[in-house]
Amino acid sequence: MTDVSNAAPAANAETCQGPPEGTGGFIWYELMTTEQDAAIAFYEAVVGWSASDQTMAEMGDFRYTILSAGDRQIGGLMQLTDEMLGHGARPAWVGYIGVPDTDAAAKQIVAAGGSVHMGPDDIPNVGRFAMVGDPGGAVFYVMTPLPRSDVPPPAEPNELANISWHELYAGNGQEAAFDFYSRQFGWETMEMMDMGPMGQYRIFGSNGVRMGGMMDQPAEMPVSAWSFYVDVDGIDAAIDRITANGGKVAMGPHQVPGGSWIVQAFDPQGAFFALVSTTR
Repeated sequence: MTDVSNAAPAANAETCQGPPEGTGGFIWYELMTTEQDAAIAFYEAVVGWSASDQTMAEMGDFRYTILSAGDRQIGGLMQLTDEMLGHGARPAWVGYIGVPDTDAAAKQIVAAGGSVHMGPDDIPNVGRFAMVGDPGGAVFYVMTPLPRSDVPPPAEPNELANISWHELYAGNGQEAAFDFYSRQFGWETMEMMDMGPMGQYRIFGSNGVRMGGMMDQPAEMPVSAWSFYVDVDGIDAAIDRITANGGKVAMGPHQVPGGSWIVQAFDPQGAFFALVSTTR
């Protein structure tokens, strides 16, 4: 994994929540893994999330694990099936971007040079979604959630166990990637940072709120992808938990502009993730 220590992830911004549901912000995160129980145990130990299983009779008693930080649901975790693995799926985190109309969003993404990998389809009692790819190959979901009366307020800045920064390694370059995402979701450039031979690091956001960064896909990375940073209390202690629980550090710890510390790592099943802390 490339060294992005000159980049500026979540904790350097005053706030990093992004826009509310349905308006082009990340609203959910999902881990696809080869060992569901082992992955649950890893993230409970490393990040401090709690886990609760849901079964969906409408989907053949499919097991889906909800990951929560306190009372706040962060994302889900699911087992990759043999069929998924046969089609090339591998352990990975994928983000959901909220949109007002999933079907319209999928059509617009294809028209802009992206692709649709699955759907659009309904998740019973949850909403309508589609798995898509941007023109550079990075995969994400678009989703139109059903109306809810219990939507939690945005997380506070640097709230522990919250996913607060979203980073894209753009297969078609960060400039072309930003043009795509800004047209689809209304994102705006907040700041440009020169990383020398690694090119420009673009901090993007919406309505004046920083959401993440984009950079050109490094040559050593096999695919274009999104990565997500989770806030923790103390980066060194978090690294100890990663290695003690079977994970592998790919890069870090590194201090980034603004004073925060980051580490990028792989969980025991091979999914890439990142952590950020205001303290070493």
